Formats: sequence, structure tokens, C-alpha cells
Amino acid sequence: MDVTAARQRLEKICDELDRSIGVLNGAGEHARWAGDYPQDPADAGANLSESERSQAVIAAARRQRSDVLAALHRIDLGVYGTCVDCGGMVPAGRLEAKPEAARCVACQGKLDRLRR
Repeated sequence: MDVTAARQRLEKICDELDRSIGVLNGAGEHARWAGDYPQDPADAGANLSESERSQAVIAAARRQRSDVLAALHRIDLGVYGTCVDCGGMVPAGRLEAKPEAARCVACQGKLDRLRR
């Protein structure tokens, strides 16, 4: 596993997430500004739904950004690619697909089952 390439990739992902969060927050500000004008009651439900959807996307982007920053910290500590739960190796293919992955497949599966 090339840690330098992983760092570059994670930094690029973090920058993209920062831009996306900024754009989405700006869209939310526009929606609040537009809310100063009377609206058709039929549009109220659609606008609320769109606002909730935007907030959910922002929350997901912030969670992913947090995961990316944690992965960068693991690189700094020299433990990137090591499962935070069992201490085993996170497969290279998993890190290629999801460079912010903190757990091996087995431990991530256990965590996902507990969350259900």
C-alpha cells in the first residue's frame, strides 16, 4: 500500500467534500432567503422535503469528511491500513474502494449488524 498516494487521494476527497458542503450550505441559505416571500401552500411540502433532503446530504458529507480526516490522522500515526477494532490488516482492495475505511471487512460487518 502506497501511503503517499493514499494521503494525496484522501486530501483530494476532503477538498471535494469541503466544496460540496459549502455549495449545499449556500443552497440552504438561498432557500431560507426565498422563504421570506409568500409561497403557494401546495409548494410548502415540496420545499420542506427538499430542505430535509439537503440537510441529510450535508450530514452524510460531514460524516464522510470526518472519516477522511480520521484516516489522514491514522497515516500520521503510521497505522493506516490497520483495523481499528481487531488490529488486522484492512485489505488493499477495500482501501482502494474506500480509502477512509477504518475496519477490515469482518469488523465492519459486525458493526453494521449492531447498528441495525
